[in-house]
Amino acid sequence: MNGVLPDRELRALIDAGAITADSPITPEQIQPASLDLRLGTRAWRLRASFLAGKGRNVADRLPDLQMHEMDLTNGAVLEKGCVYLVPLMERLALPSGLTALANAKSSTGRLDLLTRLVTDDGTEFDRLPEGYDGPLYAEICPRSFSVLVRPGMRLNQLRLRRGDAMLNDDALRDLHAREPLVSGGPALIDQGLGFSVDLKPKAGDLVGYRAKPHSGVIDLDRIGAYDAREFWDELRTADGRLILDPGAFYILVSREAVAIPADHAAEMAPYLAMVGEFRVHYAGFFDPGFGVGEAGRGARGVLEVRCHEAPFVLEHGQVVGRLVYERMAGPPETLYGAGIKSNYQGQGLKLAKQFR
Repeated sequence: MNGVLPDRELRALIDAGAITADSPITPEQIQPASLDLRLGTRAWRLRASFLAGKGRNVADRLPDLQMHEMDLTNGAVLEKGCVYLVPLMERLALPSGLTALANAKSSTGRLDLLTRLVTDDGTEFDRLPEGYDGPLYAEICPRSFSVLVRPGMRLNQLRLRRGDAMLNDDALRDLHAREPLVSGGPALIDQGLGFSVDLKPKAGDLVGYRAKPHSGVIDLDRIGAYDAREFWDELRTADGRLILDPGAFYILVSREAVAIPADHAAEMAPYLAMVGEFRVHYAGFFDPGFGVGEAGRGARGVLEVRCHEAPFVLEHGQVVGRLVYERMAGPPETLYGAGIKSNYQGQGLKLAKQFR
């Protein structure tokens, strides 16, 4: 069946040798509809970001672009504003009929840690064609905070697809009629499910956070260890609007609460490409079961926003992105938030898990 491969099929690919690794793949890496990828033991500081290009290997391009090699074994700091390339532990040999797409994990995006998948023969980031057989690399560029990383850390994840999985608008309307996908506002369906920014919270006047420009190093393994006030400025508004500063990074939240049914997955995408004043960072996938649980139906989408060249006024209810829903190729054995450690189930406005 066409669709996004569920956890059971990912395990079958691992058993068949289509997904291999330097160190055995752990159960914790396998999510309901994706596989977490792990950093290897070394990294290169680069002069610039790059793609291998058609017919070329990443290893062949490195001598011209690397500045120095780093050993990650005992931990190493990736400095803000620099570009690094890290070989991943996993390797793929995609069977016929399967393609793959990578994206940053939620905590990675909330730290403004730009992480993209690079491959041999690659002409674009984060996408692997049918039949790809080769190593995987993570390009990492910390944009707001310097970070301490170690081998085995999971910054991005891989989703495998068979055939066409995307729902068109008619199919999305039918799904919404059967299983409501959004609460807190109407379902704006136009090339996906649109969502807007919440700048008029029901309680209080805290609407988001802005990253401080000069902060300390964040050890990604330290959960709940950092005082948010040392890294973030709180943002409050009484009139439902916020002026974004060029170059600044923001954590905001969607007005709508969204749900992902058990037989579907979703991915964030831009709403209007021609709105060039700001961009939502779009960290990752929404697994089956997101926003569905004992606490009720629906969870907010956290928005990682960066303003570009000019200051920009963002207003309450302004549409800033959309969720593209995809069919699963089969039911996952485990849903998001059910029996696995899911940090953002039932979330509202929430920083990355490293902050308290």
